[in-house]
Amino acid sequence: MFIGHFAVAFGAKRMVPAVSLGSMFLAAQLADLLWPNFVLLGIEQVEVAPGITAVTPLDFVSYPYSHSLLSLTLWGALAALVYRALGRSWLEGATVALVVLSHWALDALSHRPDMPLAFGPTRVGLGLWNSVPATIVVEGALFLFGVAIYTRVTRARDRIGRAGLWSLVALLIVIYAANFLGPPPPGVAAVAWTAQAIWLLVAWAYWVDRHRDPSRG
Repeated sequence: MFIGHFAVAFGAKRMVPAVSLGSMFLAAQLADLLWPNFVLLGIEQVEVAPGITAVTPLDFVSYPYSHSLLSLTLWGALAALVYRALGRSWLEGATVALVVLSHWALDALSHRPDMPLAFGPTRVGLGLWNSVPATIVVEGALFLFGVAIYTRVTRARDRIGRAGLWSLVALLIVIYAANFLGPPPPGVAAVAWTAQAIWLLVAWAYWVDRHRDPSRG
């Protein structure tokens, strides 16, 4: 799951218009922002195993601290408390927490049974990634729906708010297509360092959202 996570971030804007799209990107992808650092530190493990699913060559050997249901519940609660400490409402904090937790739900839908519930051996996964067409249809529909909600509840204040948004959407689609069409990564380190680029998408979303206002329509 990739653009599906961003779909949740776009769509959540309807619930809490005052929360920046950048904060929603950060929440939706918090698991994948933590994960590469844990891999580089040797806390979590992944292997490159071409053919393990039809969509990704990655075998997620162990990642309970970034991706388990328990951990994401705790990370979400922490995010809510931080947001509340910054003077925002409990509704906004709770929404951010739910967006954090949505990462586990979407990954459990798409992954093979490798999504941990906690720190034990029990793992789940419905295996959407076993079918490329099904993955594209489901994730693509989620993404289009999320972007449609965001464009409905916000309006561009200036050219940056308009062009910046659509260039961000286009980039996400290009990255998504490249994941399907590109060769397997050369190694685990390359995967972990490449994943750090998500921070650029978060920054881009903050930039775009500053140039958009709540829609009056």
